[in-house]
Amino acid sequence: MLALNGIYHNGKLILEKEIASDKPIKVIVTFVEESLTEEKDALQLNQFSFMEARRLLKDYKGSFADEVTEERREEI
Repeated sequence: MLALNGIYHNGKLILEKEIASDKPIKVIVTFVEESLTEEKDALQLNQFSFMEARRLLKDYKGSFADEVTEERREEI
């Protein structure tokens, strides 16, 4: 495994140096800075309260697994 630094800008990834290869190479890209395209209304981990979620859902009688399954079926 080889790690390189680079810059992502306007849809292009520019690596700090070229890698010679005559075939495609799989890569993993990790953005080290917070993404500027994050949804502003998305729940951030530091905003989540397990106890608050339990309080809000105390009267819910459904199945979380069933809800997730149904949501995924609707997306297909």
